[in-house]
Amino acid sequence: MKTFYPKDLSTQEFHGLLQGSIAPRPIAFASTIDLAGNVNLSPFSFFNLFSTNPAILIFSPSRRVRDNTTKHTLENVLEVPEVVIHVVHYGMVEQMSLASTEYGKGVSEFEKAGLTPVPSLEVKPPRIKEAHIAFECKVNEVKPLGDQGGAGNLVICEVLVVHVNEQIFDDHGVIDPYKLDAVARLGGDWYSRASGDSLFKIPKPIRTLGIGVDQIPEVIRQSLILSGNNLGRLGNVESLPAQAEILEFGKSPEMQEMKIRFQHDQDSWLDHLHLRAKEYLEADEVENAWLTLLQNS
Repeated sequence: MKTFYPKDLSTQEFHGLLQGSIAPRPIAFASTIDLAGNVNLSPFSFFNLFSTNPAILIFSPSRRVRDNTTKHTLENVLEVPEVVIHVVHYGMVEQMSLASTEYGKGVSEFEKAGLTPVPSLEVKPPRIKEAHIAFECKVNEVKPLGDQGGAGNLVICEVLVVHVNEQIFDDHGVIDPYKLDAVARLGGDWYSRASGDSLFKIPKPIRTLGIGVDQIPEVIRQSLILSGNNLGRLGNVESLPAQAEILEFGKSPEMQEMKIRFQHDQDSWLDHLHLRAKEYLEADEVENAWLTLLQNS
């Protein structure tokens, strides 16, 4: 493990280290306007949701590391405290990237990026027609975090209205992550796409009072086959299967065949149980995983 202190690196070097580490980061594609009516459109990956009631989003247009200048977005929200924040999806990621070009003040990133501005309902900056989700916000506060290059400026935004493309809802009226196809920022030129095999589910522990990894039998907890993730899933059950269930499961043809096959090789028997349990866990069959592992109890 290599250790770094901020004071030992240049701001640029530490900036790269942080951006490569804190990832993936959601992207606020922010539309703002100045007092003269000039619209700016720019992406920011220092961004997230911080409150539901009130609905607060915060993004941070940092001071430029190279010359300590500020961005048009920051200047705009100080003049006109309103913004439309869009969620970036894969179908617009190249246009979003192009909009990050530092064009001169008064140049429309909407035109440069080939995106369509449409009027907002509650704020002056327009929103992007091609975006799946747009949050019209008032800016409650801009909080500077420093006055040197790389210092952030927290733009604290309160959501006034949300626009959502109906096509990204599932049958239950909930946003489908596959249809949203969101994009996030990593370090350097890297991005990530929340789609396909990169999406997975984990049951929320708050739904049950899990037994915890510490209550898993030691022979399972010390397994060289089961991963930390596997143990975490095993520890998220409220109780272990009853002895009658374990015995009944052991009568299955698969278990009977395994017992015969490994009756003279205890180590291989344990390994095979753990391998089979791992397969069950990866198929989200936690009960069968436990029933398999407890055949050795």
